[in-house]
Formats: sequence, C-alpha cells, structure tokens
Amino acid sequence: MQRRPSIKICRARGTKVECFIGIDLGSTTTKAVIIDRNRNILGSGITNSRSNYDVACKIAREEAFTNARFSLIRGKAKQRGLLNSEGEKALVRLGNEFFVQDFLIQLWNLRDLATERLRNERYATSRLTLQKILREIFEDIEEKAMKDVGGGGRRKSDFFRDLAGAYYQESAERYAREGKIPFELLMSVFDGVIFLVENSMEEKGFAEIMKGLFDRVGFGIFPKERETDWRELIEATASTPFNEAGMIGTGYGRQRLPFPKECIQSEILCHGYGAHHMFGGTATVLDIGGQDTKAIQVDERGVVTSFQMNDRCAAGCGRYLGYIADEMNIGLHELGPLALEAGKCVRINSTCTVFAGAELRDRLALGERREDILLGLHRAIILRAMSLLARSGGIRNEFTFTGGVAKNPAAVKALGQLVYENYGEMQMNIHPDSIFTGALGAALFGLERPAAQMLPTNQVLSRPRES
Repeated sequence: MQRRPSIKICRARGTKVECFIGIDLGSTTTKAVIIDRNRNILGSGITNSRSNYDVACKIAREEAFTNARFSLIRGKAKQRGLLNSEGEKALVRLGNEFFVQDFLIQLWNLRDLATERLRNERYATSRLTLQKILREIFEDIEEKAMKDVGGGGRRKSDFFRDLAGAYYQESAERYAREGKIPFELLMSVFDGVIFLVENSMEEKGFAEIMKGLFDRVGFGIFPKERETDWRELIEATASTPFNEAGMIGTGYGRQRLPFPKECIQSEILCHGYGAHHMFGGTATVLDIGGQDTKAIQVDERGVVTSFQMNDRCAAGCGRYLGYIADEMNIGLHELGPLALEAGKCVRINSTCTVFAGAELRDRLALGERREDILLGLHRAIILRAMSLLARSGGIRNEFTFTGGVAKNPAAVKALGQLVYENYGEMQMNIHPDSIFTGALGAALFGLERPAAQMLPTNQVLSRPRES
C-alpha cells in the first residue's frame, strides 16, 4: 500500500510576523482578533465562553492564529501564482478539511472520555451494550462530519459542542426509537463529558493538525502539477513564527482575566474604536451582544463621547433570543428567518428573559402563529435598543450595528424600520464580521498602547491580574 504524502513538522524558521492581539470575553462567546502593524486583520477566532475565561481566551487565540496562518498561505500562494481558479477551490477545501481534522481530534477525545465514563459508572443497561452503541454513534458522527464539511457542505455551527451535540443527539434519538436504549441515558453520557472536552487546555498546534489532515486525505486536494509547490508553501507557513508584540483584553468577563491592569481596556472604548475602524464615517454604534446592549457615540477619530448600556439584565439581548430558541427547540440561527415569514407583528409587552418561555406559551395558547410572535419579539428587542440610543444622544449618520444579533435578519429589518420611522433616511453599516468588533478595537489599542507592548503575550496570559 502506497503511503500518502505528509508534511514535515520543522523547527520555527523564517522571518517573524509581528502581530497584536485583541481578546473580547463576552458572556456567551469569546472572540480574538490578530492584526499587523499596518492594522490589517491577519486572523480571528471565536469560541463559546466558559466559566474558565482563561481557557476560552486560549482557545479563541489559538483559532485566530490558525486563521492567520491561512492568511499567510493565501498571500504566499498569490505571490507564487498558485491562486488560479483551481488553486482557490483547493484552498477552500483545505480550510474545510482542516476544520474536519480539528473536529475529529476533539471527537476522539470525547469518545475516549465517554468510554472511560462507562467503565466508572453503574448503569441498568448492560455495559457491553452501551459500549457497542457508543462506538457506533461516534463512527456515525465521524462519517457525517467528513461528508457534511469535508465534502464542501455548509456546517451549522463553528462550535464543537453545538456540532457534536447535534450529531450525537440525532443518533441517540434513532437508537431510542428502535428501543435499543433510553435516550436520556445516552445523553447523560454526553453531558457528563462534553464540559471536559470543551475546557481541555491542550494546544494541538497548526502543524500537528495539518500533518494529521494530510495523513488522512493526502495532497490530492491540490492540482497535481503544482502539488510540490503547495507542499513547500504549507510546510514553510506551518513553522513561521509570530512575534506577539502586544495584547489587550476586554469584554463582559475582562475583570476575570489573568491579565495585568495595563492589558485591560473598557469594552465601550473597544467597541467604539473597532466600529470606527470598520467604517470610518461611524458616528453612532449599537452593539447587541449576549448579555448586554451598548449605545455608543464616537467622534471623527473613533473616541467615545457618550454611551448608555443595559447591563443589569439580559432582556432584549442575544441571551433572550437563545432562551426563545431553546423553548421552541430550534437553532438560534433559525429565529430570524422564521420571523421574516410572519404575516403580522404580534405586540409583545415584555422581553424579560426569566419569563420568556411562559410568555411564548401564553401567546401560542391564544392561537397566535409562532412566526408572528417571533416578529413581535424582535421588534420589542429593538425598541429597547432604540431607547438606549435615544438616551445616549440619538442616532447620527453614519450608524453602525454590531454584535452577534447583527447577524439576525429579522433584528436588522426591525432596526432599519424603526430608525427610518424615528430619524429618517440613515446609512446603516453592518460588517459581516461585526461580532469581532470589540476584539478588533482591543487589538488596535494593543498596537497603540506602549504599556501593552512591553509585556510578551505568554507573560500576559500567565501573570495574575494586578489589583
């Protein structure tokens, strides 16, 4: 059997790439952005926020560096004339396959931990039966992941917990329907170990993951006549060192970061500055995140002049939408498109997260369609945001909408309508990567703040925060 070509893991070589890192620890997601001295974005990463913010920080940072290396590969491939139509397709597939390989590494870890849990726990069902079904479930998940993502399909989530959980639940439901094993029992095994996988601090490394990728699929990804060129390029890029010249942390969880005080910045300042960098004409910023909503006014330099923030409860924020999605047993990404199918807008009097489920059930019991209820919920959320904007100084042109909720089409539509009704014609900016706005602002402060550049990033991550 002919051995598939692989890549070498070499010692770091070549010119160091100087970079500056911003990390935004939100209540639901943690984001990292890497920029160079010219303020170009090299890479970004995002992960679920955890109770251990140190872990979330490291995982988001690692993903950002992975994306930065892909940026380097793209840049060098363009310089060498490798980015024709075939090269572009090959690079897209390389990214998909890399994601699959990274997913498989975590999946195998999850499988091993679940198997170990079976050895140490007592179950009414035969342990041998459980082990057999568990093995079949993980084989099924691996096959689906390689087919859906490796085959060029669109993945439903970038988060391992969400993706693995959806695949696992689908298989568990099938075995339960067949009467082989209780659904709750299979899910208890998953729930008992997923936290351990999510909070694993093992750094896999770009080169190691890339090596595993090519051991699995070979270099057939690339055009045969340029295969050697691509291999040399990837080997060189995998070992290119980064000079982490500065880092700033911000966000909802910034006070729990293990950073010294000179490497912490207000999330208000970071969001305002990040939005201004994305859209130079920005005067007013609305950021709707998982736990809070921020209405920010900035001057022509991106400096914050006033703001209002809803930070006492999650009403009208992304977490509220998450509760609604859970109550309806649908994905968070499905809420917006469903709301756009509404025939009318149901008036919602409250957006209290605590009573979200009860209010939803009451409306359904009255015979209202869920699409109409969802449209009303989105409008109610934006009405709360409009109140904050008014108290911060109103909306001035240009208006930039950021945060995870900016990806929700129903929220965007409701905001556009209400802005027009109250302020007239207005340019509203929404960047495809708006969820990274705070992290981008933090990276820019890391570039500009001398104190943050005096500390190597590895020291920043390991030093206790000074009070």
